[in-house]
Amino acid sequence: QVQLVESGGGLVQPGGSLRLSCAASGIIIKLYKMGWHRQAPGKERELVATITSGDSTNYADSVKDRFTISSDNAKNTLYLQMNSLKPEDTAVYYCNAVGWGKINWGQGTQVTVSS
Repeated sequence: QVQLVESGGGLVQPGGSLRLSCAASGIIIKLYKMGWHRQAPGKERELVATITSGDSTNYADSVKDRFTISSDNAKNTLYLQMNSLKPEDTAVYYCNAVGWGKINWGQGTQVTVSS
């Protein structure tokens, strides 16, 4: 059974940083295309960043040069380093794993950027 468990969310002031983690079990993340998405209240879920099995990364324009996606294959964990956070980054952040015709999602972690 695939499980993706996000952690690391919280309340942070504008300009601050957070690192989100997504611990995976039941899959080997190196073999999947992994990603972070987010959903703000009243808005659709949107792509934040992805990383492929070949370590190729892709970012939404709104987070380029501020967020970094990475993975630790030994820990089977995906990360999202978020710097220079803005109030508009407030959302529930979800990780997902795409492969073999399936998409698996975590339960999400809340990030709130506010003074």
